[in-house]
This record gives sequence, C-alpha cells and structure tokens, in this order.
Amino acid sequence: MKLYMVSLGPGDFELITVKALRALKNSDAICVPTKSPDNSFTRSMTYKIIQKLMEEFDFVKPIIPMYTPMHFKTEDWQNQVNIIHKSFEEYNTLSFVTLGDSAVYSTVYYLLDLIKEQNSIVYEKSEVIPGITSFSNASAKVKKPLCIGDGSFSIMPLHKKDVPNTTVYMRPKIGMKTAEIPQIGQMFTFENLNFKGENIFEQRKDIVDKYMTLFIDFVQ
Repeated sequence: MKLYMVSLGPGDFELITVKALRALKNSDAICVPTKSPDNSFTRSMTYKIIQKLMEEFDFVKPIIPMYTPMHFKTEDWQNQVNIIHKSFEEYNTLSFVTLGDSAVYSTVYYLLDLIKEQNSIVYEKSEVIPGITSFSNASAKVKKPLCIGDGSFSIMPLHKKDVPNTTVYMRPKIGMKTAEIPQIGQMFTFENLNFKGENIFEQRKDIVDKYMTLFIDFVQ
C-alpha cells in the first residue's frame, strides 16, 4: 500500500518534477480533483495536465474523480478521504494530485490530517511530493528574483488580515546560536536536505554547524 500526494506544478505539464512523474507512472490509479458535482472534468486543469502527461510519457492509468467543492468544509474533505480509503480496496498504490506545491494553500494537508486520525496505516504509507509554486514560476517568467543577497520575501493572502504565519529562516552562519530566532509554533531544523548527512530535528537546534541549514516555524 502506498499513497502519493503529488504536486503537479503551476499549470505547465513540463514543470512537473521527475519524482512526481515517477510516482504517477508507478501508481495503479490517480485521484483527480474536479469542481463539477457530476464528476466530469470539462473544467479541470488538473485533469488536462494528467492527460497530457500520460500522452507525452506513454502511460495510462485509471482516473478516480474526486469532487472538490471549494467550500472549505470538513465534510467535503471527508468525502475525498472516503474515496481514497475505498479505492485501496481495488488498488494498492494511489496518487492524489494537486496543482502547484502541496505545501502552499493545498487540499493535501486537510486530507492528511483526517487520514492520520482515521487510518494510521495509510498515513504512515503516504508520501508528499513537492512541486514548483506559481510565484516561483512567475518570478522566472519576468527574470526577477523573489529574494537575493540578504533580502527576504513574504506570502500574504489577500482575503484575511489576521492569519497564522509560518516562517522559514534561511542562510544562517555556521556557529550561530539560534536562541535569537523567535519561535511561535512548532520549530523544525533541517540540515543538508537531500544531500549526504541529511538531518531533520523536531526542534530548534541550539547552534548551527552546517551551511545548508534552514529552520521552519510551523504555525497553524
């Protein structure tokens, strides 16, 4: 049993990652969101990307429609979780796909929170595959950096004023004491991600001893 939560990137099928493509090709079926109550895909950009990928890279997978109304209601997410659980009766490996990157304003973590509560086996067998964000793609389009040198950038939703604010702290100096980094939520330390010596700590490490270190203060 395996559940991939696959990020497809910002609308261009060529911006999918190799890891995401491999997950789709290795899956027995693909769960594709649709906003249409009749489970049609006429307005689904996600479906169009999946169809293009299957055509371009010569593979075919059964498509499981996931009605996804943008109501932000628990019962809607629960219906999608129920479809995932039911699908595992027929398939051993599933992919659930989402536009952009799963970490940024995605349905993925609403679903994973429910799965974690209701089926620990599926949760432990799940893997989130990140993707390219719309704002990273937009930056590349106009050849302008989001941040450079000692600069920083912020993501601000336009529909609310007071919202939780997860913060990423990057580019620390080796030997730096981290007590000066403010912590509001749950702080993680990441060292050498995807390289030799990768470490992930569920806390703020006291002293930085690797150049490739970042901290994320997750606030819900």
